[in-house]
Amino acid sequence: MFHTSRESGVYWGEGTYYEFAVGEIDAIEAATGELHELCLEAVDHVIERRRYAELGIPELVVPLIEASWNGEVPSLYGRMDLAFGPDGVPKLLEYNADTPTSLLEAGVIQWTWLDDCFPSLDQLNSVHEQLIATWRELRPFVASCVHFGFVEDVEDEMTVAYLRDTAEQAGLATVAIAMEDLGIEEGRALVDLERRPIATLFKLYPWEGLATDVLASALPRLGVQWIEPAWKMILSNKAILPVLYELFGDHPSILPASRQPLDGAWVRKPLLGREGSNVTIAAPGVDVATGGPYEPSGFVYQRYADLGEHAGMRPVIGSWVIGGEACGVGIRETAGYVTSNTARFVPHVIR
Repeated sequence: MFHTSRESGVYWGEGTYYEFAVGEIDAIEAATGELHELCLEAVDHVIERRRYAELGIPELVVPLIEASWNGEVPSLYGRMDLAFGPDGVPKLLEYNADTPTSLLEAGVIQWTWLDDCFPSLDQLNSVHEQLIATWRELRPFVASCVHFGFVEDVEDEMTVAYLRDTAEQAGLATVAIAMEDLGIEEGRALVDLERRPIATLFKLYPWEGLATDVLASALPRLGVQWIEPAWKMILSNKAILPVLYELFGDHPSILPASRQPLDGAWVRKPLLGREGSNVTIAAPGVDVATGGPYEPSGFVYQRYADLGEHAGMRPVIGSWVIGGEACGVGIRETAGYVTSNTARFVPHVIR
């Protein structure tokens, strides 16, 4: 776990913490569960109506999406980013449903901090236990040895190491492999560096990358069980936000969203953007635009949501869904209006 970096300063901010009342935690947990169920309905709607073009999903991976959804291929985890502003109603900003990070911080680091600093208090945090329980539930459906694919990045490698540990605690064997070291034999089998066939691959690597890189043409033939499954491509794409508003716009946690500019205060986000890149905010007193590489993916517009300000910092609630259950939160805060990869992680307590 990195505490401080030369480039971004303090990342783990244990000198500060957020304090929630039980009712506030109940509201976050309930909203997360409801939103997850609505998101699954939205996936079913997109597949049934074949609205893939609206999400920019390549035809090549549509059979994988449909096979994984119709075959009820299970999901391990996802993280919803929520605004929890002055009105006390959690609002969905986006669903990091394919390759979410800050998992170790949420599940282990902040729990250790709580045990050391406030042992009589509690957190909304059963992340670690739920990961192990979910891997146990997946054991009948996955290979006895699960490969874990990663790219060479400190945060990603930490996340994969932690997930491997939870899988091993659930009784699975694991192998780590860099995504660039994956190979294909005879055009049909995905193999590791020892030429062992890969039957189940957890990948901390986005589906949109798989769909466009050197493996893309072979994907339909490989017969690999992917974690996360291909249907998560629909939820990890911000074009799902207008679909959710179209279907469930009366839900208090769903913000107005459209592929066209909105009246009033809005945020423009790239469909496949990450870490606060290529975000524009137009709201009273707020005029922000960030750079980045994601402009070619297209944009979605979402109603601006007030994050609330606490001692000059604005927090985003990362609410974890593991094995389909809401089970914990991690908080990232920044002095600005866009939560980037340099936003610091801050623990929480319940009083």
